[in-house]
Amino acid sequence: MEKKEISVEDKKSLLSLENRRKLMLTGVIEVVSFNEDQIVLNTNLGTLNIKGKSLKMNKLDVQNGDVVIVGMVNSCVYTNNKSKKRNQSLISKMFK
Repeated sequence: MEKKEISVEDKKSLLSLENRRKLMLTGVIEVVSFNEDQIVLNTNLGTLNIKGKSLKMNKLDVQNGDVVIVGMVNSCVYTNNKSKKRNQSLISKMFK
């Protein structure tokens, strides 16, 4: 049997938030930017924007796609650039 290597993009994505203080993620492809108030990650499900206070990355394993963030988490929002373009083109078609 051939051993098939599974890339981060093909792995399942898990987001687990414990008491708004500890955020555990899998499926992370890269860290786009981070500071104490906002962390932006590219995941296999799209871009994830995390907002909060005193945010810190406790664990960062980009090879396996695992990230643990601690601090006060206020929001986690996924965005997908492909759907935005599709929505813009639909709206622009309606107003032509």
